[in-house]
Amino acid sequence: MQTNLRGRDFIGDTDWTREEIETALDVAFDLKRMRALNLPHAYLRDKVLAMLFFFTSTRTRGSFEAGMAQLGGHAAFIESQTTQISHGDTAKEIGEIYGRYFDGIAIRQCDWNYGNRYIREVAAASRSPVLNMQCDVYHPFQILADLMTIIEKKGKDLRRKKIAVSWAYAASYVKPISVPQSLIIQMSRFGMDVVLAHPPEYRLMPHLLQEAQDNAKRYGGSFSVTHDMDEAFTGADVVYPKSWGCLLTTEDGGQAAEIAKKYTGWITDDRRMALAHDDAIYMHCLPADRNIEVTDSVIDGPQSVVYDEAENRLHVQKAVMALTMP
Repeated sequence: MQTNLRGRDFIGDTDWTREEIETALDVAFDLKRMRALNLPHAYLRDKVLAMLFFFTSTRTRGSFEAGMAQLGGHAAFIESQTTQISHGDTAKEIGEIYGRYFDGIAIRQCDWNYGNRYIREVAAASRSPVLNMQCDVYHPFQILADLMTIIEKKGKDLRRKKIAVSWAYAASYVKPISVPQSLIIQMSRFGMDVVLAHPPEYRLMPHLLQEAQDNAKRYGGSFSVTHDMDEAFTGADVVYPKSWGCLLTTEDGGQAAEIAKKYTGWITDDRRMALAHDDAIYMHCLPADRNIEVTDSVIDGPQSVVYDEAENRLHVQKAVMALTMP
């Protein structure tokens, strides 16, 4: 276990070593037990977290805000359009100033080709730790919660467990590619057999595909890519199908919508779930486009763990804040 993570940023999934991730998970499980037993755990009394949002949120805002309160501190919700950021405050200025006001800065900035860079520029100027609540490249806290949930359902040793990370059709909006990218990076570090499935236009960043491949070799799992959703689901222990944008193909919204219409059959239904193992679990970071991305019978069915997964956002975020902000 690593015991000195104070002041550390958490922006990309591999900013922390696997051992450091395991430390965060150990703390998360402990905090979850304490909450279940109604035991006080005010490790961040009088500490304040700035939560800076450039993008809408349900679970992220709620879980960070509740988590800070349960740790004895306070979370300040800051929406970018109601600040002077919209009138010229730079990333460096936010880092310098908020790093002095607050004990930690959490940021959600998902703008394509900008979000991750912005968060890292804030971090470079901040004396307080900076936490990535999602950017255009990574969604590290979501994947920590996913990892915690898989361990709860499948056991601590995840080596050679098959996870299908699949694209799915959705009509609502062009979604970031950060969730599938973080999934293939982090799950491959734990020895899982990771299968990425997507139509040809929905590829992910090449250097992160290579990173997943390298992780698989190092940690004894495997990583492969297919353009067949059924192939990915077959024999899977975990299925994680969700929509993401074809941002590496086109940034034009109209063109992206036309491309997506070719793949309306990429939906998770009972037939596809039957291809996976009988005890396979269905995961989704939410919100899902119901009966477009996934049928009600699956997301509300016995194999769905989406609510446990959402709850675990609270526990892993509390763990990282407790480790980095004292």
